[in-house]
Amino acid sequence: MAYEFENNLRAKLRGLTKKRRSGNGDKVFSNLTLFFAAVLLALLVALVIVLIIDSMPAIKQFGIAFVGSSIWDPVKDIYGALPAIYGTIISSLIALIIAVPISIGAAIFLVDLSPKWLSGPASFLIEMLAAIPSVIIGLWGIFVLVPFISPIETWLQKYLGFIPLFQGTHYSGFGFLSAGVILAIMIIPIITSISRDAMRAVPQSQREAMLALGSTRWEMINRSVLPFCRSGLIGASILGLGRALGETMAVTMVIGNGYNITASLFSTGSTIASKIASNFSEAAAGVQVGSLIELALILFFLTLVVNIVARLMVWRMTSVKATRD
Repeated sequence: MAYEFENNLRAKLRGLTKKRRSGNGDKVFSNLTLFFAAVLLALLVALVIVLIIDSMPAIKQFGIAFVGSSIWDPVKDIYGALPAIYGTIISSLIALIIAVPISIGAAIFLVDLSPKWLSGPASFLIEMLAAIPSVIIGLWGIFVLVPFISPIETWLQKYLGFIPLFQGTHYSGFGFLSAGVILAIMIIPIITSISRDAMRAVPQSQREAMLALGSTRWEMINRSVLPFCRSGLIGASILGLGRALGETMAVTMVIGNGYNITASLFSTGSTIASKIASNFSEAAAGVQVGSLIELALILFFLTLVVNIVARLMVWRMTSVKATRD
């Protein structure tokens, strides 16, 4: 009796399996997901096309000279992107110089040094920092950071004024240095989170082997953990750079919105994003609007390239780990 019941049950299961295989559910689901992926790609292509079309007045008038020009004169209808590109790169590099050591140090502590009761809450608080709106961080920058930076600029000019980076007579606190610090605060959670995940991907056996050989904690981290996850750490830093390149409100509020190229970190300046944000509402239709949209197009390709490089590095780290495992 039991044998007959088992055979009947198996026959029913085979019948159900055949029905499922012969049904169109899998095909519908596959086509639906393909459609969603195509929609995302179509949105990206449409965005690029719209930016190119709307920036055509500036592209036709200035051509490639737009990228190398330093003039932004609405009266004469002459525009150039170089100071904005320069400000974007300088402020982002300052942010990386500040944020990368702090982020990697915090990640090392959270993964290998902190007690378990502290690691979870500390990671949560660091990630919460990324959820703070940029306009709030910008207001904090105006009322707290800028007054704090101003005397530091005076001190740096007094004792290190022979270095071009610290020359000048502008010590209000607004400028590239404040913008870089604000960006560093905003990208620290991103770099820390990705660096922490990269370090957690290092096999525990590698740590234990180094410690068993008599190495100290620092030697274990320096010779076993960091070399293994180097690509992940570089990818985390470049993803943070991509975030810094596109930041708008916080930078606009503290960079001073000058439009010049100077070696001094105390000078006011502009980034591509801050220039668009501060000028677009007052821009006249035609070449001026086209110039601002061409700035957006430059920023789009710049951040796209940075993020592609970062993703490739993260994927390389993942593939290396899978090969070693």
